[in-house]
Amino acid sequence: MTGTARATYYRRANPPAKMHGPRLPRALPPSTLDPAERAQVLALLADPAYADLAIPQVWARELDAGRYWCSLSTMYRIARAAGQVRERRRLATHPPRKRPELVADGPDQIWSWDITALKGPTKGCWYKCYVIIDIYSRYVTGWLVAAAEDAVVAQDFIDDAVRRNGARPHTLHADRGGAMVSKPVSELLVNLGVTRSHSRPRTSNDNPYSEAAFKTLKYVPDFPERFGSLQDARAFIDAFFPAYNHEHRHSGIGLHTPASVHYGTADQVHQLRQTTLDQAYTAHPERFTRRPKPPRLPEVVWINQPQPLEAQPVSS
Repeated sequence: MTGTARATYYRRANPPAKMHGPRLPRALPPSTLDPAERAQVLALLADPAYADLAIPQVWARELDAGRYWCSLSTMYRIARAAGQVRERRRLATHPPRKRPELVADGPDQIWSWDITALKGPTKGCWYKCYVIIDIYSRYVTGWLVAAAEDAVVAQDFIDDAVRRNGARPHTLHADRGGAMVSKPVSELLVNLGVTRSHSRPRTSNDNPYSEAAFKTLKYVPDFPERFGSLQDARAFIDAFFPAYNHEHRHSGIGLHTPASVHYGTADQVHQLRQTTLDQAYTAHPERFTRRPKPPRLPEVVWINQPQPLEAQPVSS
């Protein structure tokens, strides 16, 4: 009730006698090891035969050999005082994954590919949809629906996309799935002279163009909840991607179709759009606050564009 501990009250009521002179050091317990013995324990822990072992392993093996140096807790205290309480074994170290930074200013420079799952007729049944997309034009250069993810299927799929497109990219970007990092795919890219690029582990934002294409696929109104068979899935995908390439106006490329950008007709379409807007402006200028312009194509596209350095303060 008074807010004071009982011990504090009694200490204040009967204060201890004042001591004069320096305070004597507290006597060490009789079980304390002397400096020479502590040095011997440290030397034991650093012995090449024990350098890769945990402290309990050292203590138990010395005890089995008929040698007792100190208790296990004392051995830990000595090692802690010397800054040696950490993982004593040599561990594998992995450098941080490099952040992929890719830029393209035209078609067939950088392709991105990925595999998405399509629900089959029953629970647990999945089909795999392979898709390659050009990140500049958003043109899908190849697609395939297979019963499972397979490295050899992925190898043939990429090779077929390169042959049908009539050009190979400088870089092929993918995540770190099993087929993406497989030996058949790696050997194919080496033979084609195509540079490999991979996302960081568990970083889906490192492959944004493929992920965006999959979202467009799965959010169309007629995308089914499940596919009745592998043939049904292939028929749907074979109808979707030609429409995506030649009819879908993509917001990331100035509302042009991917095929128009990929094959170089987007500039002509842009001029025709500008002509139509000029005619509308001439007919009714009061309906516009400024002369209208159609959306422009991006000059370059990035995967992980580098952030600009902050301006450094100028010293006076």
